[in-house]
Amino acid sequence: MQTLDREPFAIFVIATSVTLARASAVFFICLPGIAMAEEVPVTTAATALHAFSGAAEGPPPSPWRVVGLPGNAKKPLTQFDIVQLGAERVLRVHADHSYANLTHALGPHTTGHILHWRWRLDQPIASADLHTKGGDDTPIKVCALFDLPLDHLGFVDRNLLRLARSASGEHLPGATLCYVWDQKLATGTELPNAFTKRMRYLVLDSANSPLHQWVSHARDLHADFLQSFGTESSTVPPLLAIVVGADADNTGESSLAYVGDVSLVEQ
Repeated sequence: MQTLDREPFAIFVIATSVTLARASAVFFICLPGIAMAEEVPVTTAATALHAFSGAAEGPPPSPWRVVGLPGNAKKPLTQFDIVQLGAERVLRVHADHSYANLTHALGPHTTGHILHWRWRLDQPIASADLHTKGGDDTPIKVCALFDLPLDHLGFVDRNLLRLARSASGEHLPGATLCYVWDQKLATGTELPNAFTKRMRYLVLDSANSPLHQWVSHARDLHADFLQSFGTESSTVPPLLAIVVGADADNTGESSLAYVGDVSLVEQ
């Protein structure tokens, strides 16, 4: 599939094309029951992310939202469904010549920074090559979106992000870190997204990881942010959202994966 249609939206790929609140504060001001003058409560690990295991089969539970690539309504959406797998309900992620992300916006005072999840890959993308735009597909990824201030970005990136925010009407993040499962790259490989360095990939599972089996992960988002973006910021900016995604639009292939509950905790 042609990749040219994605290039005008490179900065949107930074944000994994999610629809967030207009700004973190605005998001909480607009929530029912919260007045503008009131202090927004801290988001705890128990309430930060809606569990898949407690949801009914079918579409993912709110506030999880499926969002496709902006400006391209004809591109198929990756499918996200809650399904019964064995004794529990989990998220099924099926990409087929498609692109989409499942995003969960977070409050401005979210304090958890240890991200826990487990995933299982049943069908990888054979021709994926994250070094190239034509191969920039992931069968499963879990991403953290950070509100990196504009003044931490270079001139070009800063102005691209301003334009993207203006065009989308959304408070898109300045830095995105995506944990991915990739069959070609070695575990521990870190690299920028082929479309923009505002997104960084960190490979957690590779060809040595077993297919059709669950693999659990716990990542310190603060440490990983500083490893990936530490040359731009010595402090960790607030989290905007957690995203689960998969795409197979560039390779024209398909993939199948499952994700268990995703949670944020203090330690």
